[in-house]
Amino acid sequence: MNNKVHVESYFKSLNKKNEELCGDKVEIRRNDESFVMVLADGLGSGVKANILSTLTSTIIAEMVSSGASLQDVVETIAATLPECKERGIAYSTFTILQVFYDGMAHLVEFDNPATIFIRDAQILETTREVRMIGKRKITESTFQVKKNDSLIMFSDGIIHAGIEQALNFGWDHPQVQQFLLDYTNPNDSAKEITRILLANVNDLYGGRPGDDSTVACAKILEAKETRVMVGPPLDEQDDAKVVQRLLEATGKKICCGGTTSNIVSRITGNEIEMESLVSLVSDVPPMAYIKGIDLVTEGVLTLQKVNKYLSRCVESQDYLEELLLTKGKDGALCLVKCFLQECSQVTFMVGRSDNPAHNAIAYSTISLNAKIQLIREMAENLKHLGKIVSIELY
Repeated sequence: MNNKVHVESYFKSLNKKNEELCGDKVEIRRNDESFVMVLADGLGSGVKANILSTLTSTIIAEMVSSGASLQDVVETIAATLPECKERGIAYSTFTILQVFYDGMAHLVEFDNPATIFIRDAQILETTREVRMIGKRKITESTFQVKKNDSLIMFSDGIIHAGIEQALNFGWDHPQVQQFLLDYTNPNDSAKEITRILLANVNDLYGGRPGDDSTVACAKILEAKETRVMVGPPLDEQDDAKVVQRLLEATGKKICCGGTTSNIVSRITGNEIEMESLVSLVSDVPPMAYIKGIDLVTEGVLTLQKVNKYLSRCVESQDYLEELLLTKGKDGALCLVKCFLQECSQVTFMVGRSDNPAHNAIAYSTISLNAKIQLIREMAENLKHLGKIVSIELY
């Protein structure tokens, strides 16, 4: 992987007062080449708007991430969701952001408020080209992003905030820009930027939003590839090659398994130091320390618990946030926090040799295929959590 950037993203909505469903919808896709985020705003509110925005955002996200052209995307949306005959407007507006991992970005907007681009605590204006696709006026811009850039997309409920309440005519776009400059800083996460803006919008509405209001933020981070060595290579002659690849990680260097740790120790010449017995946790074997390696854990039992953590994080954002605040230092908790907080890409380097340690009774049911399947499940969970993951077999 030679990725230069990673995209951290977060979005949140305020439903229109008395509505159970939001008429805005955000869809995110990641593949090996790019990150795609789509914000759609359905006409009206409630169930109908929710269906319209869901259709729009899902179709666009799938097509863009699959490599479809803008022309094809817009024509498909036009054929699927024609204009409302009574009001003469589209059934759903949308914003599309695609960031390639080499740093090139493509922004497409149709009738949503203009995306705000912040770099080094200043508003960065991109050159927007206007084109007509069918009856739709589309604006496009292509630009290069860099570390700590923030791109904030939002629905028009944000602009309408405060009408006939805190403000006479709501915000205008420059006021939203200035607010973000005044109350956010370059080190804020995508989640924090979203929270700050949406909290103020809720205040302007007096806690009773007059329109669905959604903020979706993309924060550009430096790509850091964490490498995880699990199990001995099939050919012992590959030991040095795999350990060297582990040491070349741009992010964290992680070693899982006793036999694996011995290989790393032998190749690097650095001794293994075991964790103090005082810190042991009953269901997680102890960690160890090797100079030059960021984290050394036991193998399959620890990874099984990590996968349980990840599965629950995929199911619940609240659980993920609680987990990150959990104190403790067992191997599984340290490893899952590393995955969630300290890396953008994860490469599992999985050895295919039968591990002699698995001949012990406690490991008698663990096969090589089961271990590989466990790694694959972890990889899928990490992908759902926004990480770029690859598996290498040795």
